[in-house]
Amino acid sequence: MTSKILTVRMDAHPDDSHTLARYEATGGYDALRSALSTMTPDQIIDEVKASNMRGRGGAGFPTGVKWGFLAEAEPRYLVVNADESEPGTFKDRQLLERDPHQLIEGIVISSYALGVERAYVYIRGEYPKPARRVQRAIDEAYAAGYLGADILGSGFSLDVVVHLGGGAYICGEETALLNSLEGRRGEPRLKPPFPAVEGLYAKPTIVNNVESISNIPWITTHGGAAYAAIGPERSAGTRLFSLSGHLKKPGNYEIVMGITWAELIHEIGGGIRDDNALKTWIPGGASAPWMVPSEHLDTLVTIDDVAQQGSMLGSGAVVVMDETTNVVAAAHSIVRFFAHESCGQCTPCREGTSWLEDVLTRILDGRGRPEDLPLLLDVSDNISPGLTWPPAMTTICPLGPSATAPITSIMKWFRPEVEAMIGTPEPAHA
Repeated sequence: MTSKILTVRMDAHPDDSHTLARYEATGGYDALRSALSTMTPDQIIDEVKASNMRGRGGAGFPTGVKWGFLAEAEPRYLVVNADESEPGTFKDRQLLERDPHQLIEGIVISSYALGVERAYVYIRGEYPKPARRVQRAIDEAYAAGYLGADILGSGFSLDVVVHLGGGAYICGEETALLNSLEGRRGEPRLKPPFPAVEGLYAKPTIVNNVESISNIPWITTHGGAAYAAIGPERSAGTRLFSLSGHLKKPGNYEIVMGITWAELIHEIGGGIRDDNALKTWIPGGASAPWMVPSEHLDTLVTIDDVAQQGSMLGSGAVVVMDETTNVVAAAHSIVRFFAHESCGQCTPCREGTSWLEDVLTRILDGRGRPEDLPLLLDVSDNISPGLTWPPAMTTICPLGPSATAPITSIMKWFRPEVEAMIGTPEPAHA
């Protein structure tokens, strides 16, 4: 059983893994041929369900179950979310640039299974090279008969369109993405109805992440049970992690989940650069609460184990910070990002994130007041009441509550450091 699925080709053939010739020479599109000639759509869906693959975009919802929610109305659409805007995440970029045909084959198989005749790949506007690579691969696939009318003589037809976003983080949220794809302002929609019932152009739509769809050819070839046998039961398969920050070996790594954070950071990531001490890390992108070595190094890298510790694997972005990190400055950077990227639709997010940024700015500038600490928590509580995890929602999408994660993290794990920057610790009774 292999421990790599998505990166085998690019590791073995780094110079031309993105080309159709290399893809075909290494078994590419064999899964599609088999699916179209020997499998029914329901059989493919059953294999995806059996794989227990959970979405790789952040929410971690089982992909096969999500497919099962697709309404019967027609036309139906498949939208691949390649709006990889979460700070610290760059895994999908690798898949888009270095193995786009793997994604395209996954799109065609998925579309056949779902009864889709038109699919979209929504790529963030800051990814011009990945977009060019995907478009070139799509053109090659059309020329070779893997896209278009009567694919491989099967009677199944599919068109795939690449759409570049305008650079808004909020369009990573699936309904905001759909609004953007329709030419409207990128704002999240109220749910229900969910996209599987009423999505693109008010028609049933499945929105899946790049990594999720890129796994479909392997699952089709080897079966859902083989995929489910890789790794822990509820975190099956391999997963791409983007390691960044104060590491000796930052980069993307495809791993089988179930290792410890100590192994991921110190062995795979090479440990902390300059041999400094590990201070904290964000396990799943800027939206995730932070983890600390005194509590979490032995925690398993799985969706459920991290959730039990009050955080999430999210988008697979692991941002590591060493002992030299000013945690207030780190929190400020994240909060400033969320404040800037808020679509402004919901008052708690629009106003609350700006308030958090202002208070953290004041502390960093040496103008902090003792009352700023309870103020940070009070504003956060107004955005996400109770400051629990998963966060309570007062907004249409999770952007606002996500901005509270760095606040609760520094107040829980590094409060004395924050107090020291103010100069006068908060009274014990407050």
